[in-house]
Amino acid sequence: MSRVAYVNGAYVPHGQAVIHVEDRGFQFADGVYEVWSVFDGKLADFDGHMTRLVRSLTELRIDVPMTREALTRVLKETVRRNRVRNGIVYLQVTRGTARRDHPFPPEGTPPSVIVTARSISAVKAEAQADKGVAVITQPDIRWGRCDIKTVGLLPNILAKQAARDRGAYEAWFVDEMGLVTEGSSTNAWIIDEHGRLRTRDTQANILRGVTRAAIMDLVKQEKIELDERPFSVDEAKRAREAFFTAAGAFVMPAISIDGTTIGDGTPGPVTRKLRALYLDQAKRDAI
Repeated sequence: MSRVAYVNGAYVPHGQAVIHVEDRGFQFADGVYEVWSVFDGKLADFDGHMTRLVRSLTELRIDVPMTREALTRVLKETVRRNRVRNGIVYLQVTRGTARRDHPFPPEGTPPSVIVTARSISAVKAEAQADKGVAVITQPDIRWGRCDIKTVGLLPNILAKQAARDRGAYEAWFVDEMGLVTEGSSTNAWIIDEHGRLRTRDTQANILRGVTRAAIMDLVKQEKIELDERPFSVDEAKRAREAFFTAAGAFVMPAISIDGTTIGDGTPGPVTRKLRALYLDQAKRDAI
């Protein structure tokens, strides 16, 4: 079946979907995005992603392109037209199309809205989670507003490719103090050598992950001890368990960091428990 994309008010064949050459997302990476997981044709963590979308647009002074109700219909219709049962739906909103110039375009320039959806093999994802994956570390060279989910992802792309080149799944960014900030497209967690769950707090310059927030709610419900502060690469390598979270990865066990085996080299019990709890809740609450 041919895929379908939504572009600025129209559903078109994926291969024919185009934007203007002077769209500011293309020219300047002047836009934001969100990704929802899809379970059985329904969108997971819907409110969290929608809330973050509005925050990102507001921080960049990009107009919200349509009402929440209208955008919800577009997202669901794109999922339906692509017959996605399990996968993702991707939304990108840019500042719109205007003559290439660094200042904002004239007031009233409509934002560009692009939505795509695709299926992802749940079997493959579970196989990866059962085995665990490798992580490498990379210097954090990103801009100073990583809390905004902007489409300007070149440092993330370079880090992700560095991971692929070394046979790893993900790269964790490390700041000038040797502390892990987050992954190239994920939030980073460990169970440290003392048995405490650790992840960097969102007062620091990291993305306010929607899956991260859902995991933190589950952690409270399960009365798991949480220490919300940074950890070093050395602490991560000494950890009992490590994992990362994201809309596409859910809760993914990391069994090595820069070639150092974490724990016994298999996904740990806390990681497995949180993944199972998250998937149960996400599927149950999807809309």
